[in-house]
Parts: sequence; structure tokens; C-alpha cells
Amino acid sequence: MDRLIVTGGARLSGRVRAAGSKNAVLPIMAAALLADGEVVLRNVPDLRDVATLALILEQLGVVIHRDGDVLRLRADREGPCEAPYDLVSTMRASVCVLGPLVARRGHAQVSMPGGCVFGVRPVDQHLKGLNALGAGIRVEGGYLLSDVGRRLHGAHVFVGTRFGPSVLATANTLMAAVLAEGTTRLENAAMEPEVLELTDALIAMGARIHGRGGHTLEIEGVACLHGAEITIGGDRIEAGTFLVGGAMTGGDVTVDGIDPGHLTALRETLGAMGAKVTSGSDWMRAEGPARLEATDIATLPFPGFPTDLQAQVMTAMSVARGISVVTERIFPDRFMHVAELLRLGALIRKEGPQAIVEGAARLSGATVMASDLRASAALVLAGLVAEGETEIRRVYHIDRGYERIDARIRDLGGQVRREAQPRLEQSRKQW
Repeated sequence: MDRLIVTGGARLSGRVRAAGSKNAVLPIMAAALLADGEVVLRNVPDLRDVATLALILEQLGVVIHRDGDVLRLRADREGPCEAPYDLVSTMRASVCVLGPLVARRGHAQVSMPGGCVFGVRPVDQHLKGLNALGAGIRVEGGYLLSDVGRRLHGAHVFVGTRFGPSVLATANTLMAAVLAEGTTRLENAAMEPEVLELTDALIAMGARIHGRGGHTLEIEGVACLHGAEITIGGDRIEAGTFLVGGAMTGGDVTVDGIDPGHLTALRETLGAMGAKVTSGSDWMRAEGPARLEATDIATLPFPGFPTDLQAQVMTAMSVARGISVVTERIFPDRFMHVAELLRLGALIRKEGPQAIVEGAARLSGATVMASDLRASAALVLAGLVAEGETEIRRVYHIDRGYERIDARIRDLGGQVRREAQPRLEQSRKQW
């Protein structure tokens, strides 16, 4: 198992290109199950989650070829319908194969999903949407099972929870509805850029979807979809992570290959903290002051502040001047990174769905443990401003969603190296 060693004190400066969006490519890969013909995806990031979903799709009979950042997928109407526990349990987004399976093959046996650990994230909205379309999904032995054996039908579906629209439930219901007989009205649909990318991909494959970009989608079911070529957009969360890193190190970082409109909330937040943020048609730049100023944020569905950037911005707040308040309204328990930031000397107090952050004069390097994907990135950023060395363990989390983050931070002037973590048994032999 690898670990990252981060030496603090370096100022990030330069340009970096955003890799393809993880949260967009995964459901689009699953959508290949719906198509008669080859689906070609370009600008596919080299991530552990992409590799995991590729293995799941191969288990479902999808033929996959990868050449650089190009992924070619071809699925037959007939094929296996079981997505096993060993793979699905490692990644929540893998539940997105459920909708395509029941829509095209009429059967599914998909393990309950896993992924990052920060509170309960049920699949009830997925089942609500798919069952409204006639999927007849039930839960048995830790699996989501459907043997409907017939074409789904259109329905009026409201998707969402008290915390807002569900992105993955929107994706799953949308993918199932495109092959359902009749018209589906999907209300309270998530509006995240990744949902728009999935919508555009389905339309390119022959789906009839109206209301793109709004909270209400109308889907006219078609008998079949065809192959298409699709280019994945830049990852807004990865881009935001690099921009936060530039701002909090007093640096100057430009990220290319993104839509700045996807990061308006981050732009406003960094500006309130004293950073200078500029942008063009496909780039965004953050220039940090000597020390950031405190501010408050509350995570919200898009276009609000993204929950996937909460940990990174909290890290910046931990060295800002003054007291900041973070309110987590998407996943109220998403504060696993707080305990590790405290080990580095951060001054953070958690109160329910809020964290009160008092900017510390300095952080100091220590050994910390990554609890989830975005927390991993936050700890890397913390290490960049901490005195001495910070050792981050369990970095397989970060490899799920960041392509070669250590090498790319080095390209910006940061001091990060990857090492194999010694096994406990090997350490014991020394004694």
C-alpha cells in the first residue's frame, strides 16, 4: 500500500490541465449498457474508480478497449446481469449499472454499493425512481434484485431527499427512462454539470430528453439507443482542489480544460478569502495572498458550494486569519477529515452539521490517515502548508479520483513523493 510524503513550505505556481471528470465518466460508462453499437469516450481519466467500473462492466459482458485516454465500450442486449459485491462494494457510483440493466436486459443483481465512508447514503431514491418505471427491484441478501423481464413504462417520478436532489438517483432513473415505453416526467432532477454531461451523452446516443439543465426532465422512451462518440469535460472538483492549493500556499495556479461556470461558488469563496480569481473560456486562475482571510460556506446542490470541495476549503480556512464556519447540508456527517487536521495542529470544533474553524498561525507535519477521497486531497493540501513532513496513509482513496496528483503537484512546485508503506510484519522483523 502506498503513502504520500508531503514537505511543507513550497508555493504552488504554474499551469495544470484538469483530467476528465470522474463523476461524469462513470455514469456515461454505465450508459454504454443501453446502446446497440460502440460507445467511444474521449478524455477519460486514469483513475482507480474508472478501472473498477470497467471490471464491473466486463463482468456484465461489455467488451472494453482502452488506448490512452480513449475508452471503447460495446455491450450486447443479452449478457450476465450480476454486479458482484467484491467490486461494487468499493465504489458507490457503480450502482449506476442498475438502471441500464433493468431497462435493456430486464434483469439485475447488483450488490449494495460502497465507497467513501461519511455517513449513511441510502439507495431508496434509486429504488423509488426505478420501481415507478416498473423495475420491481427488491433487496435480498445485500443485493438489489430485479427480474421484471419486460420493457419498463413511463411514469411521473420525483427524485430527491430533504437534503436536495440526488445526483446518482437522477442518473439511474434517467438512464432507465430513455428505453421505457411512453413518457417519463422526472421532477426535482439534479442539475450538477455531470448530470448535464450524461444527458448530452444519452441524447447523442439517440435518447429523446427535453428540459436539459432544469429540475424537470421529460423523457420520451425509444426502442433502442445507438453508439456515439463523447468527449468527457474537465473535472471541476480536481480543478477546484488545485485552485485552493494555489490560493492557500500564496501561489499562482492556472487550471486549463474546465468550464469556469462550474466553479462560480468556489470563485466567490476564494475571492472572499482574499485570493484574486480570474478566468477565460476554458481556464481559471487563483493567486493567493500572503495569508487568506476567514469566511463562511454552506454546501448546497449545484450551483451552490459543492460538498466535494468542502474538505479542501476547510483546510484553507485552518490557516486563514480569523474564524470560519462550515455548514454541511448535503452529507451532515462529512467531517471525517477534521480529526486528521487536528493532528496537524488545526483548530476546529464540530457542532452537529457545522464546523467552526479558527485559523492557526501554523500547522505542523504528522502522520495522518485518509478516510475518503476528498479528505485525502485535503490532507495533501494541509501538508503543503505544514512545517516539516506530513505522511498520508491509505492514499488508494486519492487514486480513486485524482490522476497522478503527486506528480502534478510536483509540476507546480510542491514537494510530494510517493512511497510504498512498509508492512507491519516487515517492521516487526527489524526488532
